[in-house]
Amino acid sequence: MITEIGFFQLAIYFIVLLLLVKPLGWYMAQVYEHKSCGLDELLGPVERWLYRCCGISSQKEMDWVGYLSAMLLFNLLGVLLVYLLQRSQYYLPLNPQHFAAPAAPSAFNTAISFATNTNWQSYSGESTLSYLTQMTALTVQNFLSAATGMSLVIALIRGLVRHESKKLGNFWVDMIRSILYILMPLAFCFSLLLVSQGVIQNFKPYQKIHALQSFHQQQATVSQKESTTQLLPMGPVASQVAIKELGTNGGGFFGANSAHPFENPTPISNFLELLAILLIPTALCYTFGVMVRDRRQGWAILITMSIIFVPLLFTTVLSEQMGNPALTAMGIDQKPQSQIFSGGNMEGKETRFGIVSSALWAAATTATANGSVNSALDSYTPLGGLAPLWLMQLGEVIFGGVGSGLYGMLMLVIITVFIAGLMVGRTPEYLGKKIEPYEMKMASLAVLIMPLLVLVMTAISVVTQQGLSSLGNVGPHGFSEILYAFSSMGNNNGSAFAGLNANTPFYNVLGGVVMLIARYWVAIPTLAIAGSLVRKKVMPISAGTLATHTPVFIALLISVTVILGALSFLPALALGPIVEHLMLWK
Repeated sequence: MITEIGFFQLAIYFIVLLLLVKPLGWYMAQVYEHKSCGLDELLGPVERWLYRCCGISSQKEMDWVGYLSAMLLFNLLGVLLVYLLQRSQYYLPLNPQHFAAPAAPSAFNTAISFATNTNWQSYSGESTLSYLTQMTALTVQNFLSAATGMSLVIALIRGLVRHESKKLGNFWVDMIRSILYILMPLAFCFSLLLVSQGVIQNFKPYQKIHALQSFHQQQATVSQKESTTQLLPMGPVASQVAIKELGTNGGGFFGANSAHPFENPTPISNFLELLAILLIPTALCYTFGVMVRDRRQGWAILITMSIIFVPLLFTTVLSEQMGNPALTAMGIDQKPQSQIFSGGNMEGKETRFGIVSSALWAAATTATANGSVNSALDSYTPLGGLAPLWLMQLGEVIFGGVGSGLYGMLMLVIITVFIAGLMVGRTPEYLGKKIEPYEMKMASLAVLIMPLLVLVMTAISVVTQQGLSSLGNVGPHGFSEILYAFSSMGNNNGSAFAGLNANTPFYNVLGGVVMLIARYWVAIPTLAIAGSLVRKKVMPISAGTLATHTPVFIALLISVTVILGALSFLPALALGPIVEHLMLWK
C-alpha cells in the first residue's frame, strides 16, 4: 500500500503542477497571439534582429502546404547537421576525452532521434559524444524539436479559430517565438535551480579520483581488475537537462539518464525535473482554451488526460510496492527498511528517490513523449512495466510531447465528435466547424499509422536473427523488451527496457526509419486538417450542437482513446507483460 508520505508526495506534485497550468498557459497564449507578455521590451529587439538576419518576413503568413514545407525542410537540415557533427567530432574542439566519431548507423539513429523529439539513445553519452556534440547537436535540437511541436499545434488551433481563410501563420515566426519567449526563459531559470542542487555545468576534462576502497572493474580482455581509482565524467549537464525535461526530449547527458547523480542529485532536483516533464504539455491545454475563446474546451481535454493518467500511475505505484513474488519465493526480504519507504520492488531504483517518485517518473515520462528515466524500467514488475508501456501505446496523447500531445489528442477529439454525430444523426461539428469525410480520413491516418508501425516492426524483429540476437532475456520479457522499444520509437518517446541491446545496425537503422515516420506521418495529416478547417465557415450554435466540454463528452472521449489503445495492443500485451505476470504467480 502507498504510505501517507507517498500520498503526500503525489498530492504536492499535482497541486503545484495544476497551480502552474493557468499562468503558463495564459502566458503562452499571449506569446502566440502576439500580445504583450511582459518580456517584449527585453526580447523584442532580439526577435526583430533574428528576423532581419534570417530574411524572415514576419507579416507574411503561410497556407498549410507552405507551413508543412518549411517545417519538413527545417527538420531535414537538422538531421543532416546533427549527423555531420557526430561524424566529425574527433576533429572538432571541446572534445577533451578525444572521442572518436560514432559509427554511421548510430549517428544516423541519433540524428533522427533528436530531430524528431524522440531522443532515443542507443549509446552512452559520457563515453561516446564530445561536449561540442552534446551542446551544438543535441541540446540545440532539444530546443528546435520542441518548438516544432509547439508550432504545429498552434497552426492547428488557428485552423479551428479562423474561418474562410487559407493562412495558418508563419512557421519561422512561431518557431522563433516558441524558443525566444517560452523555452529559453524557462530553461535558463530551470538550469539555475538545477545547478543550485548540484547538477554539474562545466567544461573540465574527466576527473580521476582515488576511491576510499578498492573495487572490481570489468575489463574487455580479462574478467575483472582490481582498481583504486575512478574516472568521473564532467560536462555542461544542467543546461541540457533543463531543456530535455521542459521540451519532453528526455535524452540524457549520461547513459544512466536522470538516475545519474550528476543529472539528478537530490529529491528536490527530482521533484523539479518531474514538474518540468508535465509543465508545458498541461499548460498548453489552457493555451488552447484561451486561443479558441472557450476555456472550458481546454479544461475538458486536460481532465480527459488526467482521468486516464491517474489510474495508470497508481497501477505502476501499487505494482511496484507489492514487490516481486519471484524474489519473495527466494526468501529475499522486501519489507520496508525505514519509515520513508514502504518496501516493495526496489530493484533498479535509486534509494534517494524510492518507489513512489520512481513510479511517478515512469508514468510521467511515458505519458509525455519525454522518455527520461530515474530508474531501470526493465527491472519493474510485469504490471508495473505494463502501465508505462500502454501509456505510450495510447498514442502519446495523455499529455504527450510539447505540442504533439495536444494535436494528437485533438485528432481523437475529431474522431469522437464524428462518432457522436453519427449516434444522434447530425452533421458532426467541433468549435463551429463541420467535421467531414476529409477530416476523418486524415485523423484516421494520424491515429492508425502508429499501431501498424509498432506491431509490424515488432513482428519483424521477433522472427529475424538480427532482432533476436540483441535480447538479454528470452520468453515473454524478451518480447516485452522488443515491443517496448518500438512502442517508444513509434511514439517519439525514447525510454527503453534496457535489457535489449539496441546499438546494432539492425535496430539503429530500423529505429531511425520508425522515428521518422512516426513523427511526420502524424504531423502531415494534422496540418492538412488545419488547412481544411481554416477555409470553412463557422456554423452558428443551435439546440442540436454537441457540447464538447461536458462530462458526457469527456466520458466519450476517454472511451474512444482507451478502446483504440486496447483494440490495437491488447493481443501483443497478452504475449508480453500480462503472461509474464501470470507466470510469476504459477
